[in-house]
Amino acid sequence: MSDLFQAAGLEQEAPRPLADRLRPTSLDEVVGQSGLVGPEGTITRMLSRGRLQSMILWGPPGAGKTTVARLLADQTQMAFEQLSAIFSGVQDLRKAFDRAKARRQGGQGTLLFIDEIHRFNRAQQDSFLPHMEDGTITLVGATTENPSFELNAAVLSRAAVLVFVRLDRDALLELIERAETVEGRPLPLQEEARETLMAMADGDGRAILNLVEEVFAASPDGDKPLDRDAMMGIVQRRAPVYDKGRDGHYNLISALHKSVRGSDPDASLYWLARMLDGGEDRLFIARRLVRMAVEDIGLADPQALTQALGAKDAFDFLGSPEGELALAQATIYLATAPKSNGAYAACKAAMRSAKQNGSLSPPKHILNAPTSLMSDQGYGEGYEYDHATPEGFSGQDYFPEEMEREVYYDPPERGFEREIRKRLDYWDGLRKARS
Repeated sequence: MSDLFQAAGLEQEAPRPLADRLRPTSLDEVVGQSGLVGPEGTITRMLSRGRLQSMILWGPPGAGKTTVARLLADQTQMAFEQLSAIFSGVQDLRKAFDRAKARRQGGQGTLLFIDEIHRFNRAQQDSFLPHMEDGTITLVGATTENPSFELNAAVLSRAAVLVFVRLDRDALLELIERAETVEGRPLPLQEEARETLMAMADGDGRAILNLVEEVFAASPDGDKPLDRDAMMGIVQRRAPVYDKGRDGHYNLISALHKSVRGSDPDASLYWLARMLDGGEDRLFIARRLVRMAVEDIGLADPQALTQALGAKDAFDFLGSPEGELALAQATIYLATAPKSNGAYAACKAAMRSAKQNGSLSPPKHILNAPTSLMSDQGYGEGYEYDHATPEGFSGQDYFPEEMEREVYYDPPERGFEREIRKRLDYWDGLRKARS
């Protein structure tokens, strides 16, 4: 059908989306990726050396990965083969490899571009290796996921990983200005509406051009600039880039956790809001707040765990959206609480010791002796009942006889743990005096 359109001369007459009309025709027209295609960019230096190696293009949607792959093929005069890992299988790969071999015999190389390459399984990824090694193909894979987790080590060892960044405000503005030039008129938006439109694009170049096209289409006669509310009535709101099963999920929870640990309630609330806006499971957030309470605050503020569990119960009771305020309140409480990983570190140290020392028995003096045989074996002999001492503290050794006494819990001088430190120091003094 495409050939018939070309033969009839109709393809040029068919309407083309704005994003397609503004597709760069050279690498220096690519916006927002100066670290890759700028004068000192990685790809620029690679091309100057005259040899293009296989590469994995990693970055968010709409950052220009597909465009750069096409331009690389044009600039190196290689044949451009494109497959999507979503729709392609082993047969498609075999055919692509066969076509590449035929071209190679004719003296032309092939740039094989695989979109969403992380969706190929291990066997499919392995199929690239011999053809990459003998020069049949130059593989260029595009992925929105972390290649370290999604791609075989063998593929990664044969390809350079190039990171595409989310388009910043200046890059989005440049795309809007190019669109205005193509349309021959300014985008009919007030300044606040323009800023909102860029925020809705969420760093996605394709998205900003689609949104701009919607605004132009809704104002064909160049009416007076639209305000924010009028603009919002025209365009469809994009869902934020957030995949609950992949990098977005783990990156945002990491950002929330570290902001709470860093005692920054404002940053913590921002990352919480990003997760809520992205549709994250509210109970997953609640579980992570509980973990923060025990891992990063612990006994420095024993109420932190109560607050986190209370937020979970409140959300269970109220549901969304009212219950989300409880999650926000707990986030603020945790972020502003004194921090300590004393209990967390003590537990890890005790676990290491337990594994290292094996199945040592408790000392006999702290074992019960419910039978005469056990009593004859010395069970319970010499045990001192702490409540029977003047200080309520006997100072006996409760470690296995084969072990020296060890210290796992070392509370810092922060929050409630200051009081715990005083108690430990007092008991340590009594223990030393009695020994």
